[in-house]
Amino acid sequence: MTRSPAASESHAMRVAQLENVKVRFGKGNNAFLALDRTNLAVNPGDFVAMVGPSGCGKSTILKLVAGLLRPTEGNVFVAGREVGAERIGIGMAFQNPTMLPWLTIRENIMLPLKIVKPYAHTFARDKRTVFRDRAEDLLAKVGLTGFGDRRPWELSGGMLQRANLCRALIHSPKLLMLDEPFGALDQFTREELWSVLQELWMETMPTVFLVTHDLREAAFLASRILVMSARPGRVTEDRAVGFTRPRTLETTFEPEFAELTNDLRRMIVEARQI
Repeated sequence: MTRSPAASESHAMRVAQLENVKVRFGKGNNAFLALDRTNLAVNPGDFVAMVGPSGCGKSTILKLVAGLLRPTEGNVFVAGREVGAERIGIGMAFQNPTMLPWLTIRENIMLPLKIVKPYAHTFARDKRTVFRDRAEDLLAKVGLTGFGDRRPWELSGGMLQRANLCRALIHSPKLLMLDEPFGALDQFTREELWSVLQELWMETMPTVFLVTHDLREAAFLASRILVMSARPGRVTEDRAVGFTRPRTLETTFEPEFAELTNDLRRMIVEARQI
């Protein structure tokens, strides 16, 4: 399909853009529509949180942007090109850190450098110098100084998730994809890691997609919150979050913060009833 110069320029200005995207899974009588007419435009440095009823397609959007899934209909652009035309650096962190037990924490963190360009071709040369220093710097920033030589089973869940963030950021990705990264943690650890993630984001400003069911987490971290309808999912609300940064836990007790989370809760309840 031929695109106008204006449309091409619009895509080039975005880190990610979805245009009238539909995603169907299954075939015949077993087919179902997961996403319907989904439109989304994300700018460099945006921190976008996606909330909505379970099964509404939040993780499907992550897979579309990451190039792990193709739309049934519509177009997905990343860094100005259709997905698959040219790869950009993407970091990922999920609810389960999935560290390799036979490697040290430092070695687990450095794994992306062994795989992704342009780092892979110098990994053998730099893994004990430049890349080791980079890993140690990230460990220090998340409060894990001195734990690089430990094995995964020696760390708590919260510590493993800190290391997981380091691994997602070690190769300086332009896009950071987070799918319920703190969902399995207790409330106090989760809130502590909100501040850690906020600090890391403010330092390097990657574009972030965060899937979460925690409305306080979305309001604390995001610059934009997307509310999605029940399946078939689509974006029904794109809410800017203007709280001053750096945000603290005290921010979560302010009336404006409570008003935002209550609005989000109301919209999700309404979405479930449609």
